[in-house]
Amino acid sequence: MRSYIYKTIITIIAVIIVFEFTIGKQLSQINEKINYFGTVEGRKEIIMSLKKEMKKANEKENYLDEDERVLIRDFIIKIKKELSL
Repeated sequence: MRSYIYKTIITIIAVIIVFEFTIGKQLSQINEKINYFGTVEGRKEIIMSLKKEMKKANEKENYLDEDERVLIRDFIIKIKKELSL
């Protein structure tokens, strides 16, 4: 009976350690990012980053690559056909 208890305790400790080094670490990183978005400074930095990316996009001559243009054009044509029925 004692060996069963010892094995159970060792197994439980091993599971806890494995959880902390794998899933627990990922959960803590996710929580940090959520908390960062919740702060005023975090939101301001996200807004600044979005503005910076929008400025870079406005400076480009073409927003889309050739394959993206074809894909979107074909999709829009398909939607127009469905809406005209």
